[in-house]
Amino acid sequence: MEYYHWIIIGVAVVLLWVLIKNIRVVQQAKAFVIERLGAYKTTWTVGLHMKVPFFERVAKVVSLKEQVADFPPQPVITKDNVTMQIDTVVYFQITDPKLYTYGIEQPMVAIENLSATTLRNIIGDLELDQCLTSRDIINSKMRMILDEATDPWGIKVNRVELKNILPPKEIQNAMEKQMKAERERREAILRAEGEKRSAILTAEGEKESAILRADAKKQAQILEAEGQAEAIIKVQNATAEGVRLLNQAAPTENVLRLRAIEAFAAAADGKATKIIIPSEIQSLAGMAVSLKEAAADDAAPKK
Repeated sequence: MEYYHWIIIGVAVVLLWVLIKNIRVVQQAKAFVIERLGAYKTTWTVGLHMKVPFFERVAKVVSLKEQVADFPPQPVITKDNVTMQIDTVVYFQITDPKLYTYGIEQPMVAIENLSATTLRNIIGDLELDQCLTSRDIINSKMRMILDEATDPWGIKVNRVELKNILPPKEIQNAMEKQMKAERERREAILRAEGEKRSAILTAEGEKESAILRADAKKQAQILEAEGQAEAIIKVQNATAEGVRLLNQAAPTENVLRLRAIEAFAAAADGKATKIIIPSEIQSLAGMAVSLKEAAADDAAPKK
């Protein structure tokens, strides 16, 4: 009886082990392709699943994440017969695990060969300069062609990038020389523009300085003229005031003539070498002598 008991326990343990082994948990961004007796049965998505022991099996575990395939450089020939080495990077995602499992053998090898063929066809229609300046166009064409070709395989190509474009060594040297000449030309242009700007600023500074000097000189001349005008006005006012006071004093004709003599004497003190004496002044001089004699007679003592 104990012998059968241990047999039952052993069978139960085996059944439990088989049951546990057939319970599978599908993780996020994963998919399990299940076959029953060698034929496709179903595709498990995220969650807890159990397969029938000995009849079903997991044929393939497929990652649904976006993947990157970096292919080695491929030799391509341009339209103008230049051989270049170009390596591509393909970003793709598996959208149908069943087609990916049964659609084609070695999908990655197929994508690599398809990328190389597509790249040669596109580059063969372009010249070297177009290849170097039209990366976006080449990337778009390759993505469209690869996406359409891989659709029956359950693969979606999201993006294609040309990683490196390596022309022959002699062409690289020529391109480097051309780029160096272009940089030197741009530096010369920038230097000339800087000198031009500096000259303009210098000229503007000199212009503003000249304007300021002219304004200062103008203001000085205006102030000097105003000072001279004010001095003339003061002299005229003083003269007018002297005439007014003289008129108020009611001078006699003899006094006026004496004042004229004083004015003539003041003029004679100048630097003139020839003086013309008016006849009126001569008569005044005679009158002055007579007055002097008369004054002398009055001062003499009487006998």
